[in-house]
Amino acid sequence: MTAAAAVMLMLALPAEAQWKWKDKGGRVQYSDLPPPAGTPDADILTRPAAPQQRRVATPAPASAASGASAVAGGNAPPAPRPADPELEARRKAAEAEKAAKGKAEDDRIAAAKAENCTRAKGNLRDLDSGIRITRSNDKGEREYLDDKQRADEAKRARDIVAADCK
Repeated sequence: MTAAAAVMLMLALPAEAQWKWKDKGGRVQYSDLPPPAGTPDADILTRPAAPQQRRVATPAPASAASGASAVAGGNAPPAPRPADPELEARRKAAEAEKAAKGKAEDDRIAAAKAENCTRAKGNLRDLDSGIRITRSNDKGEREYLDDKQRADEAKRARDIVAADCK
């Protein structure tokens, strides 16, 4: 029974979080995924343990032989691991989706501005033409615009033209 518990414990060890870092707010974060891009190396507190590999002693190049004596036994810091291709592909797909959503939103806003511009120009043209303009009041009755109301509407239409017709 003790051996079975030891085996289960050994199987559960790889499941714990392997990355530990401080976010921009100074809070410690734990994850099995690497920290977001742009996180400084100084803020990464723990990285996943690389599988133990046998090191084969290779002779140092002649030019590095004088500096190699300071690093004995191959204890040099490990080279950065290449990014996981699947993780990188998911990240790129998420960025592409976000960019597409942003472009769609920008297109929608541009179309709304173009529509507002067209309507405001037409309204301003009618107001400047001098024709009598009516609108319905709260009771549904037709009222003619007086000179002050006409001037206020013309100013509002010019402001919309200035804002949306760029």
